[in-house]
Amino acid sequence: MAVLLAVRAASRGVCCHLHLTPFASSTRSFSEKLTSKSKTERSGAESTVDHLIYTQEHFALKESLNKIIEQEINPFVDKWEEECMFPAHRVFKILGNAGFLGVNKPIEYGGLGLDFSYSVAVAEELGNIRCGGIPMAIGVQSDMATPALARFGSAELKKEFLQPTIAGDKVVCLGVSEVGAGSDVASIKTKAVRKGDDLIINGGKMWTTNGTQADWMCLLANTSEGPPHRNKSLICLPMKLPGIHIARKIDKIGMRSSDTAEIYFEDVRVPYKNIIGEEGMGFTYQMLQFQEERLWGVANVLTAMDNIIRETIDYTRQRKIFQQPILHHQTVHFRLAELQTEVELLRSLLYHATAMYIRGIDVTKLASMAKLKAGRLAREAGDGCLQFWGGMGFCSDVLVSRFYRDSRLLSIGAGADEVMLSIICKYMDTLPKK
Repeated sequence: MAVLLAVRAASRGVCCHLHLTPFASSTRSFSEKLTSKSKTERSGAESTVDHLIYTQEHFALKESLNKIIEQEINPFVDKWEEECMFPAHRVFKILGNAGFLGVNKPIEYGGLGLDFSYSVAVAEELGNIRCGGIPMAIGVQSDMATPALARFGSAELKKEFLQPTIAGDKVVCLGVSEVGAGSDVASIKTKAVRKGDDLIINGGKMWTTNGTQADWMCLLANTSEGPPHRNKSLICLPMKLPGIHIARKIDKIGMRSSDTAEIYFEDVRVPYKNIIGEEGMGFTYQMLQFQEERLWGVANVLTAMDNIIRETIDYTRQRKIFQQPILHHQTVHFRLAELQTEVELLRSLLYHATAMYIRGIDVTKLASMAKLKAGRLAREAGDGCLQFWGGMGFCSDVLVSRFYRDSRLLSIGAGADEVMLSIICKYMDTLPKK
């Protein structure tokens, strides 16, 4: 916590101006220090002295988080993977106490008030957790279910829901996808009908990360009969209310330590004042939330890909075939060089998009491109590295095998590859008109 307090203090003392990001009403920019020197870091991209968007404060934040990962998370990952559940309240409280669940959230609600580049740095560091499910669950808590609340929510809602979420006292889930309405968010069927001072909610949500442990949900529901893009609202929904049913915890091929729920709502009554921002603006708010979610996911998988490439190099250097290390075969070291090159290209795109985002520029196209590339590259890297592990790669107890299973979700969740392509085509003006 001392390191984070130092970062916060630096942001107050160094910067004489504010940069308002799309999701933070109180943020500090370190833009004038983009070329500041950083301490020598552990390995890979972090060994650079001059960084495109990170300052010494970013690296201090990452170093502090890494200590928590190595002491409080990684020693238990194998157990949590086997149990298909991790203790979200305990882990989130540790992270909340250290300030990592509200890095770019307003200071008055417990956040650090920094710009989104710090959330990207945290996402990268969380990639050192030796599975995909736990980082994803943390990302939902910090950067996927709370951005709209932080920017558009009332002070009352922020105090009731955002503040304890940043502190790690409450676990949040995001209720958007439904059966038949995954990437097609406009087609959701869940309704929230106003009755007096309340909303009556009926419907259901699918593939809900943190769903079985959550204290509240950021719910997207239809609140009127208008056009699909104007009839939806985001709602803060406490999960202990009568009529909320956890139908099942979904068994998945990957992300096993993260609980994923199917949830139904039957005449659930919630106060109308729990709507985030303006009624009918939920679709727009959620599309904005997706931009942070997609950039966060790209940052997180970059570190994981660095790790599996590095571990594959170590393994193939030791393992021999035909009287020489596997790594010495040109097809192996050339392929690993290609994969690392692709990772670095994706990293540059991420940093470029992030730098534009914290300046308030629309990065929908770039975020979609980065997310598309990240999902496809993760599949390529996972498959390619696993091949070089041979039979060991088909065993569940090696990182490359876990990454192979977990990373497949990246091309599906938060908008499938095909949706990303459609968004990119729309910005290129090549998408056929309906």
